[in-house]
Amino acid sequence: MTLSKSAALYERGLKVMPGGCSRNTILRKPHPLYVERGEGCYVTDIEGVKRVDFANNMCSLLHGHAHPEITAAVSAQLAKGTAFTIGTEVEIQYAEHIVNRSASFEKMRFVNSGTEAVMSCLKAARAFTGRSKIAKVEGAYHGLYDYAEVSQTSKPENWGDANNPNSVPVAFGTPQKALDDVVIIPFNETERALKILAENADDIACVILDLMPHRVGLISANQDYVKAIYDWTRQNKSLLVLDEVITFRTNYGGIQQSYEGVIPDLSAMGKMIGGGFPVGALAGRADVMDVMNPLANKVLFPHSGTFSANPITMTAGLTAMRMFDQEAVLKLNKLADYARKSLNEAIKLADVPVCVTGVGSMFRIHMKEKAPISYRDGYVTPAEAALTKTLLDHLFDDGIMMINTCTGVLSTVMTEVEIDRLTEAVFGGLKKMKNQF
Repeated sequence: MTLSKSAALYERGLKVMPGGCSRNTILRKPHPLYVERGEGCYVTDIEGVKRVDFANNMCSLLHGHAHPEITAAVSAQLAKGTAFTIGTEVEIQYAEHIVNRSASFEKMRFVNSGTEAVMSCLKAARAFTGRSKIAKVEGAYHGLYDYAEVSQTSKPENWGDANNPNSVPVAFGTPQKALDDVVIIPFNETERALKILAENADDIACVILDLMPHRVGLISANQDYVKAIYDWTRQNKSLLVLDEVITFRTNYGGIQQSYEGVIPDLSAMGKMIGGGFPVGALAGRADVMDVMNPLANKVLFPHSGTFSANPITMTAGLTAMRMFDQEAVLKLNKLADYARKSLNEAIKLADVPVCVTGVGSMFRIHMKEKAPISYRDGYVTPAEAALTKTLLDHLFDDGIMMINTCTGVLSTVMTEVEIDRLTEAVFGGLKKMKNQF
């Protein structure tokens, strides 16, 4: 039997990489597929199959694939060089642009990934406050840093009492000391969260929040919940850190723009601000950011990186974000409103207990009748996971790429044509699955 091109590639990959890859999200049975090219909102694999891309590399592409303006700008910079041990003007230009997008941004620094941005925020918070503990939401994903990843995969058998959730490790071998320094709070449950914070008030350097955490269910944080936690940090001399790695695309100045009276001390960014290249950034209060100032008499948090602010990423990112102006943001969000409305209509016609969450240019399909409000409420049961996989496989075979939680992310090159195609595919899939609910 002759192997397909993708199957043959995967066999080679298995010989040199654990699992045959460097990122688990590409895996699918019996083997991953491999890309030939991407153009606009379409991806063609090496077998010649073309699909609409609603994954956009896990939320990192704003303008689809190989956008002419980004390609031209990067190509021009490539001819000049890719990385230097002296500064580049484009770093300053891009920093000025980012700082001007949000009222909470006074100073900023670039890094190489969202994980690194979050890690830097947490270390900066500790350096500024002199405290060791961080508080985070149960189930929220904040990257690979030991302290940031705690309880992102907690389950009913180990997550503990809702009034005092356990700090559950993700990676085997996580030091107990790291777990002890992470305080877990529930999402969208104000009273419980404040009680837990109060019990650790003297030790908490910061509370880190994602205002629409993907792993929790792509559900928005309640205004009252966020304001209460923000007020608590003011009263207890802690910092509020917002993880905007995914959500910065929601508004011109990030999802934080939608929360009145809440001004984070630090914000972490990544994904789409790289214009298709690896990137991270943190921005916030000048005095907090200055713990990284190498010109200070005493540097509280030495911070650097060989590829931070490299001119390729800076050029691509600045080009992409300049294109993602207020008009582009509103236009994309309007298209996403159309997508959510169309999907809800398809679900109603299919007559299945399914719902849609998300705001801005993102949405997620849940195998639940009602939209969840917290991690425990939205926990995906084995039966729901099986249904999700069935729908994802149907969509993939029908020419639709989605994120593996059945989440979709729009790009500015999409139109109602692609949304209608998605809606038809979802309706067809749910109709076939109806007797499985």
